[in-house]
Amino acid sequence: MGIDVAGSTFGIHTDTTSYVFAVTDQGLLRHLHWGGRIDLSDVIAEPLWELSTNDLIQDVTPQEYPCHGRFRYNEHCLAIKFADGGRELDLRYAGHDLAADLVVHLHDEKGVRVDLHYEVLEGIDAIRRWAVVHAEVPVRIEAVASAQFHIPFRDLELRNVAGRWGAEFQEVVQPVSSKVVLESRRGVSNHHHNPFAVLSRQATETSGRVWGMALAFSGNTKTVVEQTQYGQTLVQLGINDADLAISLAAGDSFTTPAVVATYTPDGFDPLSQTFHDYGRSLLNPAPRPVLYNSWEATNFAVTCDGQIALAHRAAQIGAELFVVDDGWFGRRNPEPNGGITDGLGDWWVDPVKFPDGLKPLIDVVHELGMSFGIWVEPEMVNPRSDLYAAHPDWIYREPGRDPDPARGQYVLNLAVPAVQEFVTTMLDGLLSDNDIAYVKWDANRPMSQVGAARDVWYRHIEALYTIVREVKRRHPGVLFEACASGGGRIDFGALSVFDDVWTSDNTDALDRLDIHRGYSLVYPPQAMRAWVTDVPNFLSQRSIGLAFRFHSAMTGSLGIGCNLTTMSDVDLRAAATFVQQYKQLRPLMHRWHRLENPSSNDYRLFQYSSPAGAVLFAFLPASRLGHTSTTVRLRGLEPTARYRFELDWQTHVARGDYLMQRGVRVWLQGDYASTIIRFDRVED
Repeated sequence: MGIDVAGSTFGIHTDTTSYVFAVTDQGLLRHLHWGGRIDLSDVIAEPLWELSTNDLIQDVTPQEYPCHGRFRYNEHCLAIKFADGGRELDLRYAGHDLAADLVVHLHDEKGVRVDLHYEVLEGIDAIRRWAVVHAEVPVRIEAVASAQFHIPFRDLELRNVAGRWGAEFQEVVQPVSSKVVLESRRGVSNHHHNPFAVLSRQATETSGRVWGMALAFSGNTKTVVEQTQYGQTLVQLGINDADLAISLAAGDSFTTPAVVATYTPDGFDPLSQTFHDYGRSLLNPAPRPVLYNSWEATNFAVTCDGQIALAHRAAQIGAELFVVDDGWFGRRNPEPNGGITDGLGDWWVDPVKFPDGLKPLIDVVHELGMSFGIWVEPEMVNPRSDLYAAHPDWIYREPGRDPDPARGQYVLNLAVPAVQEFVTTMLDGLLSDNDIAYVKWDANRPMSQVGAARDVWYRHIEALYTIVREVKRRHPGVLFEACASGGGRIDFGALSVFDDVWTSDNTDALDRLDIHRGYSLVYPPQAMRAWVTDVPNFLSQRSIGLAFRFHSAMTGSLGIGCNLTTMSDVDLRAAATFVQQYKQLRPLMHRWHRLENPSSNDYRLFQYSSPAGAVLFAFLPASRLGHTSTTVRLRGLEPTARYRFELDWQTHVARGDYLMQRGVRVWLQGDYASTIIRFDRVED
C-alpha cells in the first residue's frame, strides 16, 4: 500500500490494486490504469493524438478532472462563472505534494486553483478521492464533481439501486451503451437512486472484473456513467449541479464530498467486503442493541402508562433498547381528517401524555435492564407550532409564494446559523435533561421552495453533519439512527455521523430480503436496522409466520416493532427464543455474503462469516416446484479449519474447503419457510 511518483507519473496502490495517471506535455492529467497491482516502472504512456478537428486532444485525453471549456465535450467536473461573465476554465498541472496523501495542484491563470486529493485507506483495499476548489478572485461554482474515473472497457454492466418510499434499494442492472445519469434532486441522497455505481464485465459474486465508486454525501447527488467514443467508460460522481450555485469570494475555498473507490478481479462479493470494511471503519464498533420501537403499537397515541406496559413486554422478550417514537412532544395529535399539523418544532414533553415528564418511563426502562431511546424530527416544523409562530422566517420559502407544506410540515433552513443553534441546543437539552442512549433522527418530506440561495442543497447537509457531530461530541456514547421517511438518507456521508440506518418503512419480511440484498452491495449490514412487525403487514397486507419474520430481521441489526401487549403468550415466548438466538449468533456476524442458489426453487441464501465461524440464513418464500432442495456453498471460511454444525437433526464436522467447494444440502418445504444454521470453528 502507498503512493509513489516517478517523474510525471503517479501511482496510488492498495494491497491488490493500482491507480495510475500522468501529466501530459500539455499539462493535462491523463488517466492510465485502474485495476490489478502494477509497478510504476513498467507503465507505458502510449501516445495520444488528435483524430480530427472534431476529436481534439483535450477531449481525446481521459482526464482525471476535466473542466468546462475549450475542446472538452464529454462530462466536466467543474464549471465556474467569473466576475467578468466568462465561464471557460483551463486547468493545468501546477505541482504536487506528497505526505499522508497525494495532492495534485491544477491552476487556471485567470484565478482558480484546484487541489485533487488521493488517499489510500489504511487497512482497506480502496482509495478515497476529493477535490478542493480555491478562488483567487470572486467566482461562482455552477457545477462541481468530486471525482471522475475511467475504466478501459466498453459494454459494461452498471449496477445501482433504485426505488421509492416502501420499495427502496431495488437492485437495477443495465448495460452501458451510451450515457446513464443517476440522480437525486429532493434534498436527500435517495429513495430513488443511491449515490454509487458498480461497473462489471462478465462478473458473478465470485468472479469477474468489478469497479465500484460511492459518494459520501446525503443530499442532491449526480452520478454519470458514459461510454465514450474513444473506447472507455467514464464515471463521475458529485453534488448535483441542478439548481446549484456556490459563490466564493477571493481567498475562499470549497471542498467536495469524498468518493470511495475499489476494484477487484474476483466478483461482487469481495467488492462488497471492501465497501463494508470502509463503512464499519466509520461506525461505533460496539454491537447494536436489540431494539424495541413503539411506533406500530401506538402510533401517535403515546402515554406514559402505555409505554411502560410495552417496556415490560419488551424486557420480557429480551430487548436491550426501548425507543419511544413520534407523539411524545408538543401538541402532537392527529386531527379529524387524519392529518397532523402541530408539534414539530416544539420539543417539550407533552404534559398530558407524560404528567411527570419522561423520567418515570426512563426509570422503569432502566430498572428492566434496557437503555432508552427517543424519536425526533429536528429539520421540520409544523405550521401550528409555537416555533413556527415565533420564527416563520426559519423555513425554506419562495418569495411572493405561500409556503408549500407536505405531510403537514415545512423544512427548516439549516443553512441559517440561528436554526443550527436552535436544533443543537434543543438536542443538547433533551439529552442533558434525560438519560437517553439512542436518538432516531427522522426527516419525512423533501426540500422545496428553497428560495434564491442556490447553495442550500449543499449547505443543508453540511449543517446536518455539523449538528450531529457537535451533539455527539457533547454526549459521547449516544447512538444516532438516520431515518428519512424510510431509507431516504443512506450513504457513506450519513454513516460518517450516524450509527444506524433505517432502510425502509416497509417491514414486510419478504420485501425486506430484496431490500437487504440491494443495500448490502455497498453498505454494511451491521448498521442496517430491521424490525419484526405485526401481520398482516400494513403495506403488503401479507401474513408471514413469526419465524420467517424474525429470521429476515436477524440478517440486519435486529429490532422489534410488534404490539407486544396484544401478542399471545406463545408468540411472546417464541419471540424471546429468537432474540436469545440472535444474541448468541451476533459475535459470528461479521462479513456478509450473498450466496448463489443452484436450485430451481426460489431459495434466498445469505451468510455471515467471522474467524470464529459462520451463520447461514436460508429462506424459501414459496415451494413452486415441489420438494426441491438446494446446495449451499459457503464463503469466507478458513479452508483447513474444521467447523461443527447441526443439519437434518445431526451434528457434523467438516473442513472449510469442503463447505465452500462441495457445500451442504438445505431442504425447506412449504411457503415462507426459513432456517438458520450455525457453523462453529473447532479448535484443533
